[in-house]
Amino acid sequence: MHRPRLFASIAALAALAGAVPAAAQEEVNIYSSRHYDTDDSLYEAFTAATGISVNRIEGEADELIARMKAEGANSPADIFLTVDAGRIWLADKDGLLQPVESETLESRIPAHLRHPDGHWFGLSTRARIIFYAKDRVAEPPQTYEALADPQYADQICIRSSSNIYNLSLMGAIIAHDGEDAARDWATGLHANLARAPEGGDTDQLKGLVSGACDIAVANTYYFARALAEQVDGLTGSTDAIGLVFPNQETTGTHVNVAAAGVAAHAPHRDNAVAFLEFMTTPEAQAHFADQNNEFPVVEGVPVGEIAASLGDFRRDTLNLDALGENQPLAQQIFNEVGFP
Repeated sequence: MHRPRLFASIAALAALAGAVPAAAQEEVNIYSSRHYDTDDSLYEAFTAATGISVNRIEGEADELIARMKAEGANSPADIFLTVDAGRIWLADKDGLLQPVESETLESRIPAHLRHPDGHWFGLSTRARIIFYAKDRVAEPPQTYEALADPQYADQICIRSSSNIYNLSLMGAIIAHDGEDAARDWATGLHANLARAPEGGDTDQLKGLVSGACDIAVANTYYFARALAEQVDGLTGSTDAIGLVFPNQETTGTHVNVAAAGVAAHAPHRDNAVAFLEFMTTPEAQAHFADQNNEFPVVEGVPVGEIAASLGDFRRDTLNLDALGENQPLAQQIFNEVGFP
């Protein structure tokens, strides 16, 4: 992932300053915490197809949520775009999103990958799976629950408990297994850590290469990126790493989303809905699949070549709004067991 940055086009700055009446422009203002340069061509394709120009402000999700709250009814934001259902849930919880009724979105996006009342919509997915060192692990865990098994003591690398990806994973475990089982899982996982959590998902994968750990938990596209381009400390060593899509015999593998919703005070609401609908076209869905190694949400759109090389798998169909709803309890449980 590229280093986060705060960005606004000249047109966006003019609009933010009130220099140009919003109604006079065919534009859409996006507050985005996606930091992928490859998305530029996606926005260009939207403009080419609709004539609606895209203005972006980019930053960390929490930063953008705070900004929208501070701007209130005067916010120029039309779309809030982020990664992880937990983050989009936070924005919705703070009243920053509005409901959208769209036959296009409802017919194209599976129900479990969108808010029940249309407050947000998943645009692409990624799976959080188990990786392992082939030469050191003969029997890797086949489920998330097995990560807490004592046979994997001192072997596991995973990000911190405050990381939104892990909070969402814990939220899914709470939903499927219950609070008591989730607490036992967190306790066992903590006991099995090879080192204190540090860095991002790529760092967990690098831990397999360096020998710092034997098993790692990470999102699929971080590994796929090392197959597609140069990632220092990882590319060139991927053949030594095996992977498991967990819970194939039970709940299915935990998936998360890049998701977007229409801002509560969107000055260009119709353009915002048009943007969301365009993101579900075959062209846009293929972009997510081919350019960033994510999985399409629309049935029938092929998975990109690199992501497909990881293998097919059965996905968890838990409605992802549950990940946000369980987020406070997830953090509480991690804190209670002393998980860093």
